[in-house]
Amino acid sequence: MIRFTKGPASAPRVEKPSHRFTVGQMVRIKSRIGIAVKDAETFHVKATLPAKDGSPQYRIRSDRENHERVTTEDNLEGVEAIAE
Repeated sequence: MIRFTKGPASAPRVEKPSHRFTVGQMVRIKSRIGIAVKDAETFHVKATLPAKDGSPQYRIRSDRENHERVTTEDNLEGVEAIAE
């Protein structure tokens, strides 16, 4: 008699990295050595994307640009909302 199973009960679970930022949140690209980043340049998270090399990705957009960018979470930092 042959029995089929769906897989070993002790199979390791692979956890997907969770996204730290949410859609609509304001973020800033971290400055890197040798690359000048505008201090006031902020972006809104437009979408969350699957991880690349273990780091969640995001689609971001600045109000001053007509295009969107894709970057990984390790390149971003959160921005506190400015009360008006």
